[in-house]
Amino acid sequence: MVKELFIAIYLFVFRIVFSLFKLLPQKKKTVCVASFGDNIFYSVDALRSISDEEIIILKDASCRYPFDASEYTLLAFDLKQPFSFLKSMYHLATGSTILIDTYHPFLSVTNFKTSTVCIQLWHAAGAIKHFGLMDPTNEYRSDKAIERFKNVYDSFTYAVVGSENMADTFKDSFGLTDSQILRTGIPRSDVLFDNKKKQEVYKKIVQENPWVADKKVILYAPTFRNDQLSNFQLQLNIEQLYAALSDEYVLFIKPHPAVSYEIKDMFKEFVLDVSSFYDTNELLLVTDILISDYSSIPFEFAILEKPMIFFAYDMDEYKVTSGLIDNYENQMPGPVVFSTEAIISSIREKNFNYKDIKEFAKRYNAYSDGSASLNLAKFLTETDERQKEKVSI
Repeated sequence: MVKELFIAIYLFVFRIVFSLFKLLPQKKKTVCVASFGDNIFYSVDALRSISDEEIIILKDASCRYPFDASEYTLLAFDLKQPFSFLKSMYHLATGSTILIDTYHPFLSVTNFKTSTVCIQLWHAAGAIKHFGLMDPTNEYRSDKAIERFKNVYDSFTYAVVGSENMADTFKDSFGLTDSQILRTGIPRSDVLFDNKKKQEVYKKIVQENPWVADKKVILYAPTFRNDQLSNFQLQLNIEQLYAALSDEYVLFIKPHPAVSYEIKDMFKEFVLDVSSFYDTNELLLVTDILISDYSSIPFEFAILEKPMIFFAYDMDEYKVTSGLIDNYENQMPGPVVFSTEAIISSIREKNFNYKDIKEFAKRYNAYSDGSASLNLAKFLTETDERQKEKVSI
């Protein structure tokens, strides 16, 4: 109740201030609200290469992506910095293109100018759990909250996808029409085609952690649990993994950025906390085996056609609380396991079906071919409606 009251007051004030700024002339500029940051970075980097229009990056409090202040106008989109927040609202109200990468409540009251294009660069290439209008927790929310969600989704002019599977998901989850789908590919996936970047990332890691050299990398990247946002509980038995695999492998651990956690300082030459890597896809370049659960990371990792394991130790509970996709166990392109012992067994026995991985990659990355960022940039700078239609077919 208190939370809803705070949201209502915030949105009321936002609506008034935004409406005043909207009276000012619109300018040719791209304004980006960055929460995750990676998709926005690749998009504006490509845009800058073919256009000299002004680019404004509004970083919300959760964004850790290190945008270069010498390349763009950077502002903190944070109420704790009121002057910067006010300037951010001005740019949102007068921008010609708005790029976002997640759900933002303020969009429910923006009512952009009719010529403004708002594009959702969602932070996932695929969906293992239900969200948006399909979120199973919606039945416990107030009518006012549901109306707010719908108003946010109605603010999207387009949503970028890498596959028809995700196009269908957005139609169901955001109530979008087919004409609102941009089939340009996922911008951040471009780095997965960059072998030079792979060498750079690996060299940097080895320089800082020499013991990683000549070892294969296992990356554990789980999604968040709502009841563990402030107290992440690592379910892997590190001691068992060390005893079984440390001769050949090292273990990188990257919890979801939404959670706070502490990884015990043990097995120093086996376990590496890689949470400081702001670009997860760069990390995927040097990963040999991915262990995840209900995260969206496997959708893009499949591009590399490398093995993955799905550690679904709380699957039955998660199905109820977060709404997994139907037939989860059979849709994942790798073994679904429930214990550390099973993980070790899968790795030792090489229990991986590369044909399934390749087919999974095709299903979810049909439009992500290494030029997604440029595809989007060309769309943003093209005024010919025939070209817009071509991109979205």
